[in-house]
Amino acid sequence: MVHVFNYKNNHYIYDTGSGSLHSCDKKTADYLAREEGQDVDISYLTDEDMASIKADVAELEKQGLLNAPEVKTYPVKSNEVKALCIHICHDCNLRCRYCFADEGAYHSSREFMSEQTAKKAIDFLIANSGNRKILEADFFGGEPLMCLDVIKNVVAYAREQGEKYGKKFLFTTTTNAVLLDDDAIDFFNREMENVVLSIDGRKEVHDAIRKTVNGKGSFDIVLPKIKKFVQSRGDKSYYVRGTFTAKNLDFSNDVIFLAEQGFDSISMEPVVTDIDDLMIKPEHLPRIKEEYERLCDRYIEKYKKGEGFNFFHFNIDLEGGPCLSKRVSACGAGNEYFSVVPNGDIYPCHQFAGDPAFKMGNVYEGALDPGIRQKFASSCLFTRKNCQNCFAKFICSGGCSANNYHFTGDIENPYPITCEMMKKRAECAMHVLAVKKGMAE
Repeated sequence: MVHVFNYKNNHYIYDTGSGSLHSCDKKTADYLAREEGQDVDISYLTDEDMASIKADVAELEKQGLLNAPEVKTYPVKSNEVKALCIHICHDCNLRCRYCFADEGAYHSSREFMSEQTAKKAIDFLIANSGNRKILEADFFGGEPLMCLDVIKNVVAYAREQGEKYGKKFLFTTTTNAVLLDDDAIDFFNREMENVVLSIDGRKEVHDAIRKTVNGKGSFDIVLPKIKKFVQSRGDKSYYVRGTFTAKNLDFSNDVIFLAEQGFDSISMEPVVTDIDDLMIKPEHLPRIKEEYERLCDRYIEKYKKGEGFNFFHFNIDLEGGPCLSKRVSACGAGNEYFSVVPNGDIYPCHQFAGDPAFKMGNVYEGALDPGIRQKFASSCLFTRKNCQNCFAKFICSGGCSANNYHFTGDIENPYPITCEMMKKRAECAMHVLAVKKGMAE
């Protein structure tokens, strides 16, 4: 499959079979777009133009860089568990309106995971990891820092058990930073492979949604703490993660604001909610696509000034990155990756937590529901029929199973609004790549 697109005055050809990105002139772009079935007028092309274009196309095809066949490869699926999302608590000290986790309570009672259950989750991970040597545990909530002492003890236990069984643990966590103090910073820098810190951008945007339990904005509390943490982080990984909603469709301003605070690893995600005044609707898509382009331009401007930063959705590696087998596998939720809630119940991932239809077992019992596991194990890019004619399929791998399910009722049916945003981000990311490689201005 060939995808022809333009970004401002730059014309590109992306070949899905080879993963190749080509910069071209308008004449070539129009010709190939017409070949791909787009309603493009090419009557202005002369015989000389056509001969030259066809010769270039033939040469690229000979090199396997255009109209290359899409190789059908087996997904990477395994019965070995590699990662757990440990819901160390179902409670939070913020009351963010868009929270998919019901402000930390997951549509149930607010509760904390006992140290015993958390250690049992570690035991479950080790027991079901097979020959895997590297295991991952993500401390999640709610707000994990409300249970820092338990996390410390569980990390120490996991290190001890890992050494005993020949396993190495990589730990991550996500925090709203309200309780981020020197003790937590020292612990995170020592033990956490990656830390995600939630902040939505400008004060007025952040405070409109991310309020404390007494209804006040949390921006002035968390910004200085996040800055202090990032300054202490050194070369270890972190992300500041924001969420944009229908209330701030000018989200490029929030990304740039975060960059100007000194944060060089930034993610800004579209909200996942059905709250009417916050949710992304079809009528918002034209504005969102324009905003991604605006962000792309500002991102490149900063890059050229030597002020570049890492924006998650503009990261794309067409030459390396995950192998094709991994890219067609979709995520490992429900198969190699699971979440464990405070009472020890197991779900495919954190976004399925609390849904009785997706309860897979309990860490105290050890066994996993084979039917649910097989449902996720058999799911991959090739089972998602609506993805087959999409140019971005090998980039997004069919989207998030949980989002698909919550918005369409089927993990195999991608959510169209997410698809449209993903395709626009992919085009912007390819333009960024082209600029960095000197293929475009």
